[in-house]
Amino acid sequence: MSTETFRTARPGQVVVGIDGSAHARSAALWAAAQADACRQRLCVLYAADLDRLSRFASFQTVESVREKARERLSETAEAVQERFPSLDIARQLSRGEPVWALHEAAGPRDSIVVGSRGRGGFSALMLGSVSLGVTAGATVPVVVVRGASTWSEVESVTAAVRGATDGEWLETAAQEAQIRGANLRLLGVRSILARAVDTTPLPGADEGADRRNEQQMQDLAAGVRQRFPGTTVSTEVVTGRSAAAVLVEASRHCGLIVLGGRRDLGVGAGPGRLAHALLHHSHCPVEIVPRSVTEEVT
Repeated sequence: MSTETFRTARPGQVVVGIDGSAHARSAALWAAAQADACRQRLCVLYAADLDRLSRFASFQTVESVREKARERLSETAEAVQERFPSLDIARQLSRGEPVWALHEAAGPRDSIVVGSRGRGGFSALMLGSVSLGVTAGATVPVVVVRGASTWSEVESVTAAVRGATDGEWLETAAQEAQIRGANLRLLGVRSILARAVDTTPLPGADEGADRRNEQQMQDLAAGVRQRFPGTTVSTEVVTGRSAAAVLVEASRHCGLIVLGGRRDLGVGAGPGRLAHALLHHSHCPVEIVPRSVTEEVT
């Protein structure tokens, strides 16, 4: 696939968290390809949690963990540099715990990439606590790398659209499509359950709502085409029992799925029910783009 349509370098850097796991290595290569295509710096971060460890472990144990972290940083950076020789790579060893360290390392113009699971936990778990924690509190775009496809194999990007207010984060989805020369699909979901519980619908109400939804999708697509000329943008509204089920199925047929997340940083704030479902069950990488409002995507 060609990236010739992408001419301007993105500001900021791509921050990728590693821990020595295979999932983290996949995330590092994904992040490196992204940074290389966008002419950004790649920051490879290992959060060793030394501040907590030093409270109960011996000095020798802490130093051993520190040395192992440095080795993993070097190994990852060297593997990435071999694949992307012109890429600007920074290595960062943090003493903090992983979620805090990744949020702290990412500035307002940056993005974060993590693997779907790390070295800890059980093999049956489909999403690591770090991945979920990073997406829950991030104020910058976060990509959780899932599935077997590589960055360069993304031929289509799906944006999960709910309504007119999604325009603010669709630019990120359009950029993701443009830098890969991929198609962008705006996908909306019409819930059959919502209609089932409406026992006294007004005549023509469903048809009117459908027309409004389709018009909103077309307006969003027109705005994307205007801002990103040359990008192929399609729209589709699918009827299903739940948005999560529709989008998980859609993830089988695209290389990246993008949706607006939450920006509510209050106690207990999570990524939202739809994002949570995708982060656990998507068949491709998922990118969560923070909103400037606190409403949840449902």
